[in-house]
Amino acid sequence: MFKGHPKGLLAAALSNMGERFGYYIMNAVLLLFLVSKFGLSDTTAGIIYSVFYCGIYVLSLVGGAIADKTQNYNKTIQWGLIIMAAGYVALAVPLFSKSTDSIILDGGGEWWGILVFTCLALFCIAFGNGLFKGNLQAIVGKMYDEFEAEAAKRGPEALKIAKDKRDSGFQIFYVFINIGGLIAPFVAPLLREWWLNVHGFVYNADMPALCHQYLADGIETAKFAETMALVTNTAYDNLTQFCSQYIEVFNTGIHFSFFASVAAMLISLAIFIATKHIFPQPAKKVQAATEAYTEEEKKAMAKEIKQRLYALFAVLGIAIFFWLSFHQNGQSLSVFARDFVQTDSVAPEIWQALNPGFVIILTPVIMFIFGALSAKGKSISTPRKIAIGMFIAGLAYLFLMIYSYVCGYPSGEEFRSLSTEQMNSMGLAKAGPWVLIVTYFFLTVAELFISPLGLSFVSKVAPRHMVGLCQGLWLGATAIGNLFIFIGPLMYNAWPIWICWTVFFVICLISMGIMLSMVKWLERVTA
Repeated sequence: MFKGHPKGLLAAALSNMGERFGYYIMNAVLLLFLVSKFGLSDTTAGIIYSVFYCGIYVLSLVGGAIADKTQNYNKTIQWGLIIMAAGYVALAVPLFSKSTDSIILDGGGEWWGILVFTCLALFCIAFGNGLFKGNLQAIVGKMYDEFEAEAAKRGPEALKIAKDKRDSGFQIFYVFINIGGLIAPFVAPLLREWWLNVHGFVYNADMPALCHQYLADGIETAKFAETMALVTNTAYDNLTQFCSQYIEVFNTGIHFSFFASVAAMLISLAIFIATKHIFPQPAKKVQAATEAYTEEEKKAMAKEIKQRLYALFAVLGIAIFFWLSFHQNGQSLSVFARDFVQTDSVAPEIWQALNPGFVIILTPVIMFIFGALSAKGKSISTPRKIAIGMFIAGLAYLFLMIYSYVCGYPSGEEFRSLSTEQMNSMGLAKAGPWVLIVTYFFLTVAELFISPLGLSFVSKVAPRHMVGLCQGLWLGATAIGNLFIFIGPLMYNAWPIWICWTVFFVICLISMGIMLSMVKWLERVTA
């Protein structure tokens, strides 16, 4: 797999894999954790999730600017891992209010203090990620700059082969990200279920919300009684005590999983420190290159840089809408798995492992197809691949739209309020797991056409003295898309859910059309 690629690629991929493992543990459970621990609505938790996710990518601009200014990528990356580890340590501490009141009741006090503490921990993770993520990607891009420069000395044919390696190199790098992401979603649910069993409880995805509802209004609904009978054999005279205890035990198991994130950060840090000597040293390269430029060359470069930046921002605009749609995997698709899919034997968070699992399986297939087309002289340009990816993402939401419409599913909020008897009388039934499998298959194929190739595209068009900043801009575009991903749960709980999926389908379709209209121009700029 690594044959014919720069020798530093494996070291960078392993460093990233450890960090991504720790990150995806947290990411898999974050939205549902905020709902189950604090009694927040899906929409409120979704806004916190969106701001956090946006912060990760916005702060990548800061991280890229710091690395470019100091020309010390290695130290910036190391500090990013350390700061992330501190954030995960803070999340791992199982803090709970001593009061039995829900956050909905007390409106402040200890619960709000703990929520603020949780948000500060998330800020540490976002800031550390901003220092780490874009700069490691920039280093990979620099590896291929040097790789291509060496190939150019051997002639045009060698240079063409080296350039073709860049896309596949970023795809390999992306596979290692997803190896961590494949394992991570299992950690928190398994620890949570183990901790519940220790205390005589059984896992049920609906119970935390029902407990918070009882603590808020004191009314024992038919669904509360029905679900409570599933999670415990103990008779409770004091339902307030049961609700408080179930919420605390349910979420303490999740807190424990963040210690695994801390360990992953430290492993990633150790790998990076041990191998950083083989990574490119940008300060020396940029300085040597600057001294060699004449005034005429500088003017020509300024014009070329302007064209490259125009192309970059054009693709960034499309990336915004892709991430708005794709990152519903942590928002509306997570609550869809919780509410509408049969998850008696599989926790809803675990379904997020489908995406990285498909990435690992499908990446070699897609690399083979791209390689075969290239060998026949029918290479697909990176901009065209991104347009195709938007179409495939649209197919995922088209499938969900049709399925949800045919099933007659109401809004998420209405569906959650129905007892089993009411669902049966209305002819409603939860979807089988195959629905999520099909959805994530399409989304993953789309991701493989867009995300690693987007990174490759940025590394191609970025001026050499702005690589960290340009990778930060790619992540900044992702941030803008992520800032608005909370609209998924908002639509999901307000309208029949097929309308929610229709909105995302239309977004993908329009984005594909815009991208196709720019393809020839983008191909000229990156030629």
